[in-house]
Amino acid sequence: MRCFLGIAVILVVGLTGLPMLAAPILPPADADTVGYLVNVTIRPGYNFPNGDAAVAYGDGICDKVQHGQRLGAVVGDVEKDLQTSDEYQASYLISQAVEELCPAEIWQLRQSAAGYRPGEAS
Repeated sequence: MRCFLGIAVILVVGLTGLPMLAAPILPPADADTVGYLVNVTIRPGYNFPNGDAAVAYGDGICDKVQHGQRLGAVVGDVEKDLQTSDEYQASYLISQAVEELCPAEIWQLRQSAAGYRPGEAS
């Protein structure tokens, strides 16, 4: 069976009288726990004892983002928890958690990254 994900786009008439493309109407973002687990358990370095622990950790990242914690602080927390100074590894885990477990928070994560410079956990 084929799955169709429709995206509606609205055309509006601008001040010039010409049709303009308005913001698309997107379906609500849903969590993809399986996608998250595949991405963080196959990639070496995270060493979660099991899938439940990996999801719980990702949910914790989502909570931090949802409550307005800045990206630098979240990166610092992940580096401390994983006992690593590999910022890419920490950033990858954060992006996977937000993209797959709480996609509605992607905008919040992007906003919290404003002014962030790699190497300066805040």
